[in-house]
Amino acid sequence: MSKAHNLTEDLYQKLVNQEDARACKAIDESACREVPGNFMLTLLSQFLTQLGDALSNPKIILPWVMQSVAAPLYLFGLLVPIRESGSMIPQLVIASYVRRMPMRKGVWVLGSVLQALSIFGIGLCAWLLEGALAGWCIIALLTLFSLSRGLCSVASKDVIGKTIPKRQRGQLSGWSSAAAGLITLGFGAALLLSDGAELEPFHYGLLMAGAGCLWLIAALVYARVKEFPGETSGGKNGFAEAMKRLDLLRTDKPFRRFVITRALMLCSALTAPYFVVLAQENLGSPAYLLGLFILASGAASLISGPFWGQFADVSSRRVLIVSALMTSALGIVTFAIATFQPGWLSLFWLMPLAYFLLTIAHQGVRIGRKTYVVDLAEGNKRTDYVSVSNTVIGFILLAMGLTGALGAVMDVSGIILMLSCLCLAGAGLAITLPETDV
Repeated sequence: MSKAHNLTEDLYQKLVNQEDARACKAIDESACREVPGNFMLTLLSQFLTQLGDALSNPKIILPWVMQSVAAPLYLFGLLVPIRESGSMIPQLVIASYVRRMPMRKGVWVLGSVLQALSIFGIGLCAWLLEGALAGWCIIALLTLFSLSRGLCSVASKDVIGKTIPKRQRGQLSGWSSAAAGLITLGFGAALLLSDGAELEPFHYGLLMAGAGCLWLIAALVYARVKEFPGETSGGKNGFAEAMKRLDLLRTDKPFRRFVITRALMLCSALTAPYFVVLAQENLGSPAYLLGLFILASGAASLISGPFWGQFADVSSRRVLIVSALMTSALGIVTFAIATFQPGWLSLFWLMPLAYFLLTIAHQGVRIGRKTYVVDLAEGNKRTDYVSVSNTVIGFILLAMGLTGALGAVMDVSGIILMLSCLCLAGAGLAITLPETDV
C-alpha cells in the first residue's frame, strides 16, 4: 500500500509540478490530504471515458456504423446534435436533485454505467440489425447515452470543485485531452495503414463493446475517489427549482456574461466540419485525407492539452480570449484563401494544417470554459452555474446546428466566415469577464 501511495504521489507531482503553498486553495483541509490520489483517479477515469469517446466518435465512427447497417441518410444528421445537446438540455432539472446530495460521485458512476449499457446496445444493433430499424435503435440508444452523459457532467464538475484545488483543475483537463489526442493519433495511423480494408458490422459491434467496457472500468475507478460531504439543499420540486435557477441569468451579471461568451464560442466546434467539407470539395474523399484530418486532430490535442491546461490555471479568462482569437483568425484567413486564391485549396496539406490549428484553438476554448465555470463559484452555486449554462447552451447548440441550411444561400467559406465573426465577438466579450483567481 505504501509503495502504491508513493507511486501515486510521485506521478501526481510530475504531472502537476505544483510547489505553490496555496496548492489547496478552494477546498477544505480533509480533502487537501487526498488530492494526489483523487487527482490520479479522476485523471484515469477521464482518460478511459475519452478513449471510449474516441471509439464511438459521432463525427467519424458512428456515421460509419450507420452506413454499415444501411440506415436512412436523414438519420445521419441527428448524430452530433443528439450526442451534444442531449447531455446539456436536461441538466437544469438533474441539478435540482443532485443539489440534495452531500456526496455526488455516485451520480457520475451511475451516468458512466448507463453510457456503457447504451454503447453495448449500439454494438448489438450494428451486429444484428439492418436498415431503418437499426438506424432508429441507434438514435434511441444515443439519446440515452447523451442523457446519461448529462448526469456525469453535472456531478463531475462539482466533485472536481470539492476534491481538486484551484490551479490544478485546468491541468487535469489538459492531461486527459492529451491522452485522448494520443489515442486519436493511433486511429489516424491505423486508417492510413489499413490499405482501404473494409470493416464488417460484426467488427463495429466489437468496437462498440470495447468502448462500453471502458465506461464500466471508468465507473469502477471513479467510485474510489475520496469525496467529502458538501453543501446541500433540496426537498423541493425539481422542475420548479430548475426554473428558479434560470433566474441566475438575470441576477448574476458575471455568470450571464460567461454564458453569452460561451455561446458565441460554440463556433470553434461548429466551424470544424466545414473545414473538412471545404477540403472534400477540392480534393474528393480519399482515405488518406480522412487519415490526415484524424492525425491533425489527435496531434493538436496531444500537443495543446497540457499547455492550455497550465495556462488555464493561471488565467482561464485569457485562455478563452486567445483561443477565440485564433479560431476567428483561422476562419477569416480560410475565407480569404477560398475567395482570392482558391487554387491553394487543392494543396493536400493545407486544410489538414488549418484543421490542426483549429483543433488547438478549440481545445483552448473547451479547457478555458470548463476551468472558468468551476473556479467562478463554490458549493451548490457551482452546480447551478454548470447546469444552467449547459442547459442554455444545449438549446443554442441545436439552433446553431441549423447553420448547415445556409448552404442554400452561401458557399462553405461564407459559412466559415460568419461563424468566425461570431467567435471574434466572443473574444471581445471574454475581455470583459472578471478573473476567477481573486
